[in-house]
Amino acid sequence: MSTHSTSTLEPDFTTALPRRSLLHRAYLLMRTADELARLYEENKTVTAKYVHATARGHEAIQLAAAFQLRPTDCATPYYRDDAMLLGMGLSPYELMLQLLAKRDDPFSGGRTYYGHPSLRRPGFPIIPHQSSATGMQAIPATGMAHGIKYLEGQGLLTSADQQPVVLCSIGDGAMTEGEVAEALQMAVLHQLPIVYVVQDNDWGISATGREMRAMNAYEFAAGFKGLHRLQLDGADFLASHAGMEEAFAYARRTRGPVLVHAKCPLLGHHTSGVRREWYRGDNLTQHALSDPLPRFHQQLLSLGFAETELTALADEARTTVAADYKRALAAPAPDPVTYLDHEFAPPAVIVESGERSPANAGKALMVDAALHAVDDILQEFPEALFYGQDVGGELGGVFREAALLAKKYGDARVFNTPIQEAYIVGSTAGMSAVGAKAIVEIQFADYIWPSLNQLVEELSKSCYLTNGKFPVQSLIRVPIGAYGGGGPYHSGSIESTLLTIRGIKVVYPSNAADMKGLLRAAFLDPNPVVLLEHKGLYWSKVPGTEDAKTTEPAAGYVIPLGKAAVAQQADAAKLRNGETCVVITYGMGVYWAKTASRELPGQVEILDLRTLNPLDYDAVEAAVRRHGKVLVLTEEPLLNSFAESLAGRIQRTCFRQLDAPVFTLGAANLPAIPLNVELERQMLPNAEKVGAMLQELLNY
Repeated sequence: MSTHSTSTLEPDFTTALPRRSLLHRAYLLMRTADELARLYEENKTVTAKYVHATARGHEAIQLAAAFQLRPTDCATPYYRDDAMLLGMGLSPYELMLQLLAKRDDPFSGGRTYYGHPSLRRPGFPIIPHQSSATGMQAIPATGMAHGIKYLEGQGLLTSADQQPVVLCSIGDGAMTEGEVAEALQMAVLHQLPIVYVVQDNDWGISATGREMRAMNAYEFAAGFKGLHRLQLDGADFLASHAGMEEAFAYARRTRGPVLVHAKCPLLGHHTSGVRREWYRGDNLTQHALSDPLPRFHQQLLSLGFAETELTALADEARTTVAADYKRALAAPAPDPVTYLDHEFAPPAVIVESGERSPANAGKALMVDAALHAVDDILQEFPEALFYGQDVGGELGGVFREAALLAKKYGDARVFNTPIQEAYIVGSTAGMSAVGAKAIVEIQFADYIWPSLNQLVEELSKSCYLTNGKFPVQSLIRVPIGAYGGGGPYHSGSIESTLLTIRGIKVVYPSNAADMKGLLRAAFLDPNPVVLLEHKGLYWSKVPGTEDAKTTEPAAGYVIPLGKAAVAQQADAAKLRNGETCVVITYGMGVYWAKTASRELPGQVEILDLRTLNPLDYDAVEAAVRRHGKVLVLTEEPLLNSFAESLAGRIQRTCFRQLDAPVFTLGAANLPAIPLNVELERQMLPNAEKVGAMLQELLNY
């Protein structure tokens, strides 16, 4: 079969039919999904307290897809897939616990919407967190398939004999998202074992298909060479089951991707908050003609099922749903004191260990320390892989920060990606869910913005919204900062933006030893970590940055995240006499402060934060209280920055110990760094500007 073959399936009762027991279960669950929707509507004053959507009209394709899944597979349902969840083996009671935001909601403990599952349970497919940002689940789902393919290739997947497949369920409206195209591109480029099931009901919310798209998903997928396509009637269970059997068989056999376009009616509301009567009109009557439930009922009668048998199944579904609803109403709510739980998974590294300054070790540049740290990780952890733009092949990164790694470890472990920042970041969530450990790189900090959807919605929220089941282990390396006329798209500082994203860690080393120790800790941490690496410190070529080149720590050296370090101490006698101050900074600021302080011998302590989140605020407070005068120094534009936020916090918690207002210094408040080096110099802090401010602070 061609990797770009297509087929359109119609029901054929003369071919092999599903087992009678499966048809029995399908009818029971289709009735159960119908009863859920009916009960929610009848009790909408209670059930619509929180927004929900139901599967009405989509039950046939959802159950057909669910019945193909094995416990070794993975799935990313979308918000309308409650019938799919029933088909996987979840009970109505469990779905209702989420509907009512109850404590024992198995997915999130009452933290996220109905139909937003996350499950890690023996005997069930893995279902990681996915957001409501429609279409974005395609990238983490593809990342799971990518992780499975990688682990299989390394002989690390115990379930390889089961030929695991990922199911990505998505609505047709979401197929217009650019991130879906990124996912499909990587699926065909790497031939990944994933089935995309596109449920097309011809509606967004109130926008129709003709308003939203120039082609349907089946037609769109034709542009992806190597993507097997199927088109079928998603309101017909028999046709849907045959189609999904073919799709999964293809993905298991070839380990390649499949897209199934299933046409469905939308019989319920878009959600409980956007009711069908507000905008559907006669369209609802037309869609009702394709209702999968009466169609399946008639098919079963023609296959020899008795009306009394089907009536009994309908009664069973109604009784179960009513009883489960009563139980769910009485179930306990979450304990409010738990609202802080699971922001992060517990860190793997809590103490510094290993040799920071081994005997006879030479000095290393910061860029080489990073390279060696990644090399050590790839040697030690076969589940680790490294990818991004230009990090593979001959080049090994535009800064040579991955030099020769692809040759050493092979293209399956160290490889180039397309220009797809969203995929680079978002795929790590899927990798993490299946046990692969990704190190990825965004080529320049100024290029990170396309990845923020994934970083915010898929990575940062996952641990919290899954009650700790799915922290995302993800190390995202980002070269940052201005260096020698890099101009507006290669010089920016982005830490303040990143620090508004809860649920991620942000690390910013200033020297080679810290780079090696912090990079390893960031990799070992079970949470998403963004590692900011200043380009101007990579080679210690900028005057005053010679100290960024340090003795190289031994392999295995590690520094816990969230621990600041004193980069320069003040003279003890001058400290006792009240003649000192502290500069709180990170990255290039350490070296501006060091250079400036040469004119103020013994009077300036420098606290290098090293990690911006978690922040070592105990060290900050201790330093402020030692000196009473403090300058917070950053390379970012100052207005509304992390530096200003930190200064405000210091003034609140250390007010009585301060002998002067907290001073701040950063770049000019401009939208970009100009290309001309003299204009750049005027915009950015430097040692001269820092020195003038330190003199003013000490004289205050």
